[in-house]
Amino acid sequence: MDTIERGVGQTQLPELKRTAGTRDILARAARQAKERNFDDYLIVDVDAHHFENQSWSEIVEYVPDPVIREIASSFRVGPDAGEIGPGIMQASSWPANQSVGGRIPHEPGILEPGEPGVQRDVSLVRRAIESFGIDYQVIFPTPMLALGLHPEMEVEIALSRGYNRWVTERILSADDRIKSLLYLPFNDPPACEEIVERYGESEGVVGFMVTSVRYKPVHHNAYMRLYRMIEERGLTLGFHAGPNWGGDGYVRQLNRFLTMHAISFSLCNMVHLANWVMNGLPERFPDLPVVWIESGIAWLAFMMPRLDNEYLMRSSEAPALKRLPSEYIGEMYYTSQPLERTNLKLLEATCDAFNASTQMMYSSDWPHWDFDAPSVIFDLPFLDEQAKRNILGLTAKRVFGIGD
Repeated sequence: MDTIERGVGQTQLPELKRTAGTRDILARAARQAKERNFDDYLIVDVDAHHFENQSWSEIVEYVPDPVIREIASSFRVGPDAGEIGPGIMQASSWPANQSVGGRIPHEPGILEPGEPGVQRDVSLVRRAIESFGIDYQVIFPTPMLALGLHPEMEVEIALSRGYNRWVTERILSADDRIKSLLYLPFNDPPACEEIVERYGESEGVVGFMVTSVRYKPVHHNAYMRLYRMIEERGLTLGFHAGPNWGGDGYVRQLNRFLTMHAISFSLCNMVHLANWVMNGLPERFPDLPVVWIESGIAWLAFMMPRLDNEYLMRSSEAPALKRLPSEYIGEMYYTSQPLERTNLKLLEATCDAFNASTQMMYSSDWPHWDFDAPSVIFDLPFLDEQAKRNILGLTAKRVFGIGD
């Protein structure tokens, strides 16, 4: 048991282990929600996760390719090898450290049961929504975020088709507070188009997501029809960052998980954003909202002046641009987590630089070890009341149509 001092006495706090439930871990967040009267705010969590690998036996049944479904079913785990494990989707560059160490060793949630008669993922998401005191939560898969580096493109396509059908039929349809940007198998543009065509008007689908950890230039002509399809439907395109410790030569030099985590989650989105902006895609698709997810925001303070400086000296290399790169960057959207709060003056300047009051959206990244509760936004001293309301939920309402 841990102890903390309070006045002349001490209060014992239970140690949070992997047996701890969502409500126990988020007890402080629940208190904060009441203290700050979050009932008076629309709060949308734009980036949270569920662990689809814990429902993998269900998902595999939705995989349409019979060969890949059979292979996926052959990865067995458990003491009696009776459960299907996610072995088919493992990527060597995806570090396992995310699930250990850190401040809360709960992330995989293996030992937290759901409610009787309710799909387990739905139960856990509902508990997080209620504990945080929020109204809606946009969920993403977790192990599947590594699929962009899978050596077999057919596996990424088949698993994305199975997952998207499963999540729309089993999860999103169960509770209108649960939303998602569906997974796009970005290694194959026609397969992405097929998914947009099929799910573009599905309940709970507010857009589509590209896992940023991959080596595909976002400005390639093969993706132009895909972007137009999403834009014409009034939906959103998100780029979700992730770690890439083993696959990138520069990041592979780092010898600590924390340094890899700090750099790689920003690096992948920095590359894709640079290509998106400098190749003129904001001009070509002016009505397509683009959201950069789980990179924090500190990197923007570097990208905006750096690209402006280069552009002013070599504008001939970016002929599609009609304005400074920073102006386009300031019109896209960014999720807040992990919000870098160690230097409030620098954070305030960064928020001002990219118009955070209208372009940043709250995200928790729950249940990862570095999650942020809504109080992280609410308590920022330099935000006025309207900016807080925008970031916590009103911007997401405008971008995704959530809460209409």
